[in-house]
This record gives sequence, C-alpha cells and structure tokens, in this order.
Amino acid sequence: MIEPTGLDKEARAELLCYLAIAQLVARARSGDWLRTDHLVESTRIWLAGNGAKADWSERVQLGTLSEKIARDLTGPSGLADTEYLAKLFTDGWRLDYRSPVVRGIYSACVAVLSGDA
Repeated sequence: MIEPTGLDKEARAELLCYLAIAQLVARARSGDWLRTDHLVESTRIWLAGNGAKADWSERVQLGTLSEKIARDLTGPSGLADTEYLAKLFTDGWRLDYRSPVVRGIYSACVAVLSGDA
C-alpha cells in the first residue's frame, strides 16, 4: 500500500494510470520499459499539468508500480501498437477518459492501489 504524501486517492490513481500507459507506449516504441529518466520526466509532466505535488518516495513507488501494471496489460491486443496507444490520448498528451480502454486501465490502477488486485 502506498502511503499518501501529497496526492489524494484519485490523483494517485490518475498518475499511476498515466505512467502505466506511458510504460506501454515506451515498450511498443522501443521494446523496453521506460528508462528512469523518462519515467521521472513523465511524472513531472503529469504533476505540472495537473497542478499536483508528490514527494520522491511516492513518485518512486508509483513509477515502480506502473511497470508492474503495464506488464500485466501486455497481453490484450492493441496495447503493443503505438498507433492504437496514441488514440488513448487527447491533445497535449492527456489521457482520454472517454476511452473504455483508459477507464479499464484506470480501474485496474484503483484496484491495485486499494489492495484489491
């Protein structure tokens, strides 16, 4: 269980969802998960874009968890295709929560964070 230090429950799940999808994009593009510097940058982008703050330990925990969630999601078709994954975002690289795929990944993140998965 991740101890909250700056993000509320919803923001933590949204950031985790964003990072998990970023992991899938990295894997589809390069065959590897996000490098540490890209994970840090993705986290900073999300935090700045959402006016949120999180301390380093929360960021590290969510970053580590994002790869685990992404690994669990690699089976479904489409989640390894960069064009398909790009459709999960709106302008400005914000996730499109109207997408059933994004909502499903978000629900998986909520479940993991609440200890239900």
